[in-house]
Amino acid sequence: MKLAFIGTYPPRECGIGTFTNNLFKSMLGNNGGRRNSYEGFIVALSDNNIVYEYPQEVKHIIRQEQQGDYLKAVRFINLSGADLCILEHEFGIFGGQSGVYILPLLHRLEIPLIVTLHTILKAPSYNEKAVLQEICKMASKIVVMSHKAIDFLVGIYKVPKNKIIFIEHGVPDIHFNREKSRNEFKLESKKVLLTFGFIGRNKGIETVINAMPKVVAKHPEVVYIVLGKTHPNVLRHSGEEYRIFLMRLVKNLHLEKHVIFLNEFIDEPDLFKYLSASDIYITPYLNESQITSGTLSYAVGVGSAVISTPYWHAEELLADGRGRLFNFNDAVQLTNTLIELLDNPEELNKIKIKAYDYGRKITWPKTGEKYVALTEDILEEGQNIVEKKDTDLDLLILPPFSLTHINRLTDDTGIIQHAKFGIPNLKEGYCLDDNARALLMVLMAYRQMKDMRALELSPVYLSYIHYMQNPDGTFRNFLSFSRNFLDEVGSEDSFGRTIWALGYLLGNAPNDAYYQTGRLVFFNASPNFEKLKSIRSIANTIIGISYYLKSNPSDDSMTERLRNLAHKLIKHYYDNESPDWKWFESLLAYDNGILPLALLHSSEILNDRNITEIAINSMNFLTKHTLKDNYLSIIGNEKWFTKEGERSIFAQQPIDAMAMVLMYHQAFHLTKDKDYLNKLYTSFLWFLGENDLRMSLYDFETKGCCDGFESYGVNRNQGAESSLAYLISHLIVLQAYEEFHEHDIKTEY
Repeated sequence: MKLAFIGTYPPRECGIGTFTNNLFKSMLGNNGGRRNSYEGFIVALSDNNIVYEYPQEVKHIIRQEQQGDYLKAVRFINLSGADLCILEHEFGIFGGQSGVYILPLLHRLEIPLIVTLHTILKAPSYNEKAVLQEICKMASKIVVMSHKAIDFLVGIYKVPKNKIIFIEHGVPDIHFNREKSRNEFKLESKKVLLTFGFIGRNKGIETVINAMPKVVAKHPEVVYIVLGKTHPNVLRHSGEEYRIFLMRLVKNLHLEKHVIFLNEFIDEPDLFKYLSASDIYITPYLNESQITSGTLSYAVGVGSAVISTPYWHAEELLADGRGRLFNFNDAVQLTNTLIELLDNPEELNKIKIKAYDYGRKITWPKTGEKYVALTEDILEEGQNIVEKKDTDLDLLILPPFSLTHINRLTDDTGIIQHAKFGIPNLKEGYCLDDNARALLMVLMAYRQMKDMRALELSPVYLSYIHYMQNPDGTFRNFLSFSRNFLDEVGSEDSFGRTIWALGYLLGNAPNDAYYQTGRLVFFNASPNFEKLKSIRSIANTIIGISYYLKSNPSDDSMTERLRNLAHKLIKHYYDNESPDWKWFESLLAYDNGILPLALLHSSEILNDRNITEIAINSMNFLTKHTLKDNYLSIIGNEKWFTKEGERSIFAQQPIDAMAMVLMYHQAFHLTKDKDYLNKLYTSFLWFLGENDLRMSLYDFETKGCCDGFESYGVNRNQGAESSLAYLISHLIVLQAYEEFHEHDIKTEY
């Protein structure tokens, strides 16, 4: 049986790396007597492009902040012949916001996954919670090292309890003679207090130093050893500021002979020598938020008398007399506890015996066997990756359609362009693009659902469009919050989107007043149709004209305009196509699905076989490059995708997902081919987490949609463009569902 391990790894100085190394050795060692023999390899996480001299079991390296490395790693694992993958998870060791870069790797993994969680937050941020929930969804089993962790996963992260396995942190089975160790370190005449691990502000070492004067007064032979380097992250941002603060405190309290700082990251044998030589081990952390502590497990495992603040792991591990607890940042209570135990060697020895007896149960060989048993259970039960199937429309998993966030963004002028998280950003004012999209969305919502709030909002957006039109029929785009124009003529893209919305209005007006206003603005703009140069503006205008002609089929002059614009788009296609490139430009850029969508709409009106063929060919080309592995992977606008280059993953935009939903809907409308319905629904699920990062863009609390994926993770701002893209897509899914079932009924009869 072959195992793949993902985590940090020595010689990188990291507690997770030490854990990964011990787990690897304990699972692959002692193969005798097992049902299966084991082999495996490590995929190691490196930080900040530091080059490490890894041992031979490290077969692949991921640079923490290099997104591409994660995708290369999963390809390596999938081709390695590994039967199962074990991931060590800690937020700080993976790249992107809240470690989001690990999600695309896990999503592409083709073998079962065990995840060991080293940190579980009680009050996670939005991104931290979303990332951890996605990891837990993809895992066959989740290993935690405390019972509190189980409570958090079930209560906060909604992880099914039967998916969670409790296996305590392993302890190396290393023993040293106490007297020899004390002699080696020249501590034979001392009472030794010890703290080890990475040093940082949250470790609370100053609490112990503040407790020392009275302890030393009663027991002048006491020394306190602080063993460990400053944490690398602390070192990068704050240098040795905390260590210098501690050293200054020692000097002010005249404890220079009683406090020793050993600024080094030592190997396990030397660490256990220090633990053997110590009388009391102390973890004085400043708050309860530590779900797992490897240093505490080691101290208990070796049989140290431990005194600790009551953080979550300490409360569990030191229960039943295996240690003593003192309050956070309470130097007085610590002083009293230390003096009591130093005065009473028998009581101190009882604690050591109970700790040692417990430690025998959690040695690494025993912990490794528990992981082995878990691995074999998973593989025997066949808990493999769920086979990916064609997507079927399932309205039950859709959030309820809601205009809550649109109401929040809209005032009596129009819809605010941007938001800070879920709050309107008034500083950015309004734009024509978003008010056109908003008009389209509320008209769709009223037509499909008879939503009265949508009807009430529609004149707000229509009046904005009317206000922004110039005498020559063009439009301004931007308006400040104080209602000052910010441009003379807007972009062609904003013009095209406005014609789309107006064309839809003319085909689906809820009353005559709206129809007449829309008609006035539409035909004032129409002399500019032939002047358009931007292919996306041409495409959007084609869609608007098509909606108009569906209810006004006898308008021959507008039909000719439609034909001319469609041929403009086709010319772009012919100018750029090649055997391997069936597209309108030499690159795939933004809002790509709009281009095939426009031809699909025009083919419905014009009944032109050539237009239909190019629409289908370009749609299939776009599908090939974005809809794979049963989820939508949008072309990122960071660098886009040039004809001879590589595609960008970031930044992915909601308007692209909306364009794909609309494109497949129109293809289904024309052909009744259910495959397009599946593609439509798959594209919509991009908003809800079926995407490269496995994170939902839709915010179930605000009812808005986040602005996209950046290289660091989700952009949590929820502006008008993204939220409208989601709502339009949602409405299309509902419409497609109805159309499909109507088609099924007609087919039956």
